[in-house]
Amino acid sequence: MKRPTAPRVPNGRVCRRTACAIGSAALLAPLLLTPLTDDDAPEQRLQVAFTDAAHDFHVPRSVLMSVSYVQTRWDAHPGSPSVAGGYGPMHLVDTSQFPAASPTPGVQGGGTLQPSAGAAGAPAARPDGVLAGRSVKPADLQRAARLTDAPAGRLRTDATANVRGGAALLAATQQQLGKPLSDNPADWWEAVERFPGTPDVSSAATYANDVFSVIRKGAHRTTAEGQEVSLPASPSVRPHTVRTEKPQHAKGTECPAEVACDWLAAPYEEIDDDGDYGNHDLADRPRDQKIEYIVIHDTEAKLSSMFQTVQDPTEASWHYSIRSSDGHVTQHVQTKDEAWHSGNQYVNARSIGIEHEGFLRQPGTWFTEQMYRTSARLVRYLAKKYDVPLDRQHIFGHDNVPSPTGDSIPDMHDDPGPFWDWRHYFDLLGAPLKATAGPNSDMVTVLPDYATHSPKFTGCLKPGAPCPKHGSSAVRMYTRPDEKAPLIQDPGRHPDGGDSTLDVDDLGARASAGQTFAVAERRGDWTAVWYQGRKAWFKNPKKQATAVGAAGKMVTPKEGLNEIPVFGRALPEEDAYPEGMEGEPEAPLPYHFRAGQRYVTEGTIDSSFVPRSAFVDSPEPVVRGDETYYQIQFDHRIAYVRANDVDVIGSAVAAGPSSAPQGGSTGN
Repeated sequence: MKRPTAPRVPNGRVCRRTACAIGSAALLAPLLLTPLTDDDAPEQRLQVAFTDAAHDFHVPRSVLMSVSYVQTRWDAHPGSPSVAGGYGPMHLVDTSQFPAASPTPGVQGGGTLQPSAGAAGAPAARPDGVLAGRSVKPADLQRAARLTDAPAGRLRTDATANVRGGAALLAATQQQLGKPLSDNPADWWEAVERFPGTPDVSSAATYANDVFSVIRKGAHRTTAEGQEVSLPASPSVRPHTVRTEKPQHAKGTECPAEVACDWLAAPYEEIDDDGDYGNHDLADRPRDQKIEYIVIHDTEAKLSSMFQTVQDPTEASWHYSIRSSDGHVTQHVQTKDEAWHSGNQYVNARSIGIEHEGFLRQPGTWFTEQMYRTSARLVRYLAKKYDVPLDRQHIFGHDNVPSPTGDSIPDMHDDPGPFWDWRHYFDLLGAPLKATAGPNSDMVTVLPDYATHSPKFTGCLKPGAPCPKHGSSAVRMYTRPDEKAPLIQDPGRHPDGGDSTLDVDDLGARASAGQTFAVAERRGDWTAVWYQGRKAWFKNPKKQATAVGAAGKMVTPKEGLNEIPVFGRALPEEDAYPEGMEGEPEAPLPYHFRAGQRYVTEGTIDSSFVPRSAFVDSPEPVVRGDETYYQIQFDHRIAYVRANDVDVIGSAVAAGPSSAPQGGSTGN
């Protein structure tokens, strides 16, 4: 049959590379794959693919590109699916190969887990906001393959074919809705809302709002595959249809208005006749203890397993879990109470713990854009509620929590690891990590370009084996300005004197994006900072900087003190404990903070101790001391020093541009 003549699109072009025919509302006529021309630069292939697919399927390019950005930030990971079975830059899901997502507590069909009774009440029944009477399948790779007359395998491995499949699905959905293939992005809100297959109306609306936010703001990014992709901002675009339904929240949950939230209670109960109990402590925060921190974890297990763990009174607990496939949130512990999540009771007492489903060795599979976005919404909500600063001294990973004592350092956790994208995460938080001083300042903030910065790691697939190349937030610390020099040796993590390694779990010689250090020396492409009691060198070339200038305050030992102790807790002085209560012994960490060295501080923190070691009906009182400490960035982890031991000095801000390293992303 002869194909119909393709209609003109807004820029006046007609289809030249393909026939561009659009079929019925249920099915698009097959289209041929567009071959790359000799004029297309290799790093522009994805940009060209978006332009051509948008043109050929009569989808506004800004809609197609923004959907892809919210799905994957344009990363392709050719042939490697996410945990939900999503492939390519459009995250097309091959439902023939992958089972449904992890269970959702309290939602029909979500598995067999039975939530415990808890203070927040029973979990929510199936929400009224589920999209009744319509398909809620995600963007279907098999259907996209049929619509574009391409083998499904090609859509899994070829970014151009994948983009075309996504465009075909959007166009088909628009026609199914009885709407024209308009060149106006504002007409596509409902088609966008349906693209990810989110069953909850409010969550689908949040997704669509995110897509239109990207359209308005624009975005630019170098992808994991080295593709340069840009979307110009269209600030005047406003969708013609916007849903205003509020998401369903289980009774007592504490979540932002735009995030659906379930409840699955962590138990608070006695375990035996000896007084042992679990798996969290009653508190009255922030009345009895200010919440200072929000700690980011990854589960290192599937969420179904973690739901079993959090219901076990003999196990650890945390406040929230976030599912990888779609960012669904489940709360387990009230934020007023203290969860057992960080490995440091001092930090537990002052923090909220959020677990993210995933494995740090498989970031491309588990650290999905939907999980990042939901997590950022939750953290932003909690930070506002409890007045937690949106910076890396207060929003940090489990791998940044200090060990309470020296002998527990080897057992401290290392999640979410070097592949968690802190720079993007803080963009989503609305608090971008950026330079606050010129390039020659005496403080620097670590800030590599995640997509193009890919240091070598081992141990992702098997011990000692190289990890697949991947973007990273981490920079590596050397004893000399030479990549052949030994790495900084961590006497706490390797008390036997063993060397630091390239292993993905070895934090002994690493710093991470957003962490700020005092400069000790500069030499060519290298910068030395004070780190763990010595000079540590990292590569920081001007053409591809891994750090930017910073302004702020530092501490240094008072005159006359050759060395001062460093702590993993800010404990009260002995006299602060009430009569009859045994004081918690101080335990300096096995590091040196010597005269002349400097470490960056965000300010003082009060000393306190919470004697939560018994099953009680009401919270134990907090012991407060007169001793004041400074929190410092000591190495990969934060630490504390006594205020009486240090002097505070301001940075001498050097003049110069205060821009971030080139190649990063904009848009969120």
